[in-house]
Amino acid sequence: MSDKSKKVAATVAGKFYVDSTCIDCNLCRETAPKNFKRNEDGGYSFVSLQPATPAEEADCKQALEECPVQAIGEDGE
Repeated sequence: MSDKSKKVAATVAGKFYVDSTCIDCNLCRETAPKNFKRNEDGGYSFVSLQPATPAEEADCKQALEECPVQAIGEDGE
């Protein structure tokens, strides 16, 4: 389960976040490419843009549900 106290600093404020357990598998970036990006230096994903449409929200929820290490949360600020 994701832990918002371990949220990666690059994540923009809002509902969705990525925590430090991310293994850089690329799933979230493929599932919701408008919302997730890769930190090239750190080798992890982060939320670069919070969802602005119902379709983006659905993509982010799908990424959350499919994340193999449960590094994505939706109780952020």
